[in-house]
Amino acid sequence: MDFSKLETDQDTIASFFDQMSAGLTPISLNIPEQEGTNEFAHEDQEFRIRLANTEERRDSANILINKMYSWRGYGSAGINENNPNRITLIASGADSEVIGTLTVGLDSTMGLFADEMYHEELEALRRQGCKICEYNKLAVDPKIKSKRILSSLFHIAYLYPYGVFGHTDGVLEVNPRHVKFYERMLGFTQIGPERICPRVHAPGVLLRTNFAYMAEQVEKYGGLMDKADGVKSIYPYFFTKTDETGILGRLRTMA
Repeated sequence: MDFSKLETDQDTIASFFDQMSAGLTPISLNIPEQEGTNEFAHEDQEFRIRLANTEERRDSANILINKMYSWRGYGSAGINENNPNRITLIASGADSEVIGTLTVGLDSTMGLFADEMYHEELEALRRQGCKICEYNKLAVDPKIKSKRILSSLFHIAYLYPYGVFGHTDGVLEVNPRHVKFYERMLGFTQIGPERICPRVHAPGVLLRTNFAYMAEQVEKYGGLMDKADGVKSIYPYFFTKTDETGILGRLRTMA
């Protein structure tokens, strides 16, 4: 059962209750479930999405990122709080422990991280008039089994560039083994070939999603959750359009 709601404090972008279930698959895309991972019984827990806008939150997000990436043998640089074109979202439980994080980078004269490997592909999008952003440093604690965590992070990470700044497309570098997940669950398409990413010392490909498409999916399926029979994507676990309006208002005050 969903209990989505918006907080009234100045610090929380959105919050929701979710029923934890041992039957869900791990949602961390880079990290398979580790042996001995704790499983939750059916239990409603509150989660909040905030900005990593304090040193303590950035440190907590970096700990999670380093834990998840190093476990797979990937390298990882910390979150850069000095770039005005980047924001980092964090998801936390009632105890404020960071259990998920995702960074959004807006295109600027400084370019994007993805330009290092895929400059020609990104330049082609720019020439077409696309206003792009990128997603990186996704990490979700594998012991958390909730589709809402990943969906909520991506919903807000799409609303920020699309609703606040009018960006049209998002790009994402992922390990080739995870391409099918992003294609099926979020509607990404591959636009760049496999190359070795020097930042994490692992193979990657470049994916793209169109924000108008994401808006259509939210309109159709947002908030339906398990009632969306036959829908294979995670869009039913995004917020409802009503919640989206409130979240967008909060993002605009924070921009």
